[in-house]
Amino acid sequence: MWNIHRRLLWLFDFLLMLAAFFLSGWLAPIPEALFRRGGLLYGHWVETLSPPPPSGAFTPLGQFLWVFSIVAPATVIFVDVLGGHVPLHRQRRLRILFVSLLAPLSGIAFLSTIFFALKVPGYSRVFVFTFAGVSCVLIAGSRWVGRAWYRYTMRQGLHVEEVAIVADPEAACLVAKRLRSDLTAQAHSLVGYFSLNGAIGPVALEDGSELPRLGDVTDLNEVLIQKAIQRVVMVLPPSGARWLEAAVGACDYLRITVHIVPEALLTSDLGDLSLVPNLLSGSVPALTLAPRESRDEWLVVKRVLDVCVSAALLILLAPIFVAIAVAIKLTTPHLPVFYPWRVVGYRGRRFTGYKFTTMVAGADAEREKLASLNEMTGPVFKIAQDPRVTPLGRLLRKFSLNELPQLWSVLKGDMSLVGPRPAGPHELQRYELWHKRKLSAKPGITCFWQVRGRNRITNFDDWVRLDLEYIRTRSLWVDCKILARTAWVVVRGTGS
Repeated sequence: MWNIHRRLLWLFDFLLMLAAFFLSGWLAPIPEALFRRGGLLYGHWVETLSPPPPSGAFTPLGQFLWVFSIVAPATVIFVDVLGGHVPLHRQRRLRILFVSLLAPLSGIAFLSTIFFALKVPGYSRVFVFTFAGVSCVLIAGSRWVGRAWYRYTMRQGLHVEEVAIVADPEAACLVAKRLRSDLTAQAHSLVGYFSLNGAIGPVALEDGSELPRLGDVTDLNEVLIQKAIQRVVMVLPPSGARWLEAAVGACDYLRITVHIVPEALLTSDLGDLSLVPNLLSGSVPALTLAPRESRDEWLVVKRVLDVCVSAALLILLAPIFVAIAVAIKLTTPHLPVFYPWRVVGYRGRRFTGYKFTTMVAGADAEREKLASLNEMTGPVFKIAQDPRVTPLGRLLRKFSLNELPQLWSVLKGDMSLVGPRPAGPHELQRYELWHKRKLSAKPGITCFWQVRGRNRITNFDDWVRLDLEYIRTRSLWVDCKILARTAWVVVRGTGS
């Protein structure tokens, strides 16, 4: 419920209402029995709260579908009107409770108004109020759980975006102050600033900390390649900004979100005009230029697909995981089962993935000794008949079984099922500017490289071109085609 298109949130809440409807059909007979003969609340309320059906049993759930058809859409609309679809990290727990209580009750009030206007005969009020209560619990519970999970993952650094500022020292200090005091900007981490006037040294902030200088604005290209920066805030000085076109061009090429802030708006006291929240912060007035996919709904669906497929495969393939682990320990008892794969992912984020161990101990240290055998041009190291690979490892690589533990990285969100290959930190140091563009998409287990060329491609530039083609043309349909072709490649055993 954060950074997700509103229409998907409407669908999510509608599904919650559907779940509440079926739960109410199961729960409503319990309070209903209290008003029946022999119940604790038996008396004249029974005719008012729950007119008895002819059979004496509880009314079949199917006869309440008209209640659902009225209350569910009305409740979802009220949730939206009350602000329940704004990003969760901008909502306090009390506000979530308020929306979760008021929206279903408003839906019931809307239903009652229709009943009164149309003079609908007796019906089970017990079911209606049970439906409203269960809806309140599900709406509030889902948001509280989502909010808690978001805050937990944010503390782990998953949602925190690194922000750099391009500004004079004074303006950089103003932006940093506003970001740090704004609750809506908690998912941002300031990494430093680029100076405009040749200023040297860090900027001292009011809390005693310092904002480091990353370089001059002309150094933007080089620094964006080496550092994991997801947003750049550019403050326009009153005297003009001849550097702006080149700076925006660099961010445009590398698909990095830009916030342009006229410095005059940082110091002006606004009267009747008010600030409109943007993708950066509600207190920093900025013109935001963001990549198109930041507003694409299919990326949310892609993430749902990643979670469902990776979770299912981890469960279904558990016996294979155990068998491979036992085989590794039987053939090479001194080696660990999993190899920690430290790589660079989406927009320069470092993470550790895992593969089944396929190489001898100290294989990374022997890379320099085997440099003359490297069959790839560019920063990637690859040997078809690598002497460091164990006999079992060669078999695992042939059928890509060593890649299976990466499903855990997909489930965590560090990777996707389909996407460019992650970059090693040592490789990134040798990347050219256009190579860096492949980091603008979440890395994946498979992509065009695996299904089109793989062992036949020896030029790193050709490899990157395939990754960039995927970034330009990616969609759910393209992902499905790549996954289908990957399954065939695995069955054929063309890996190495």
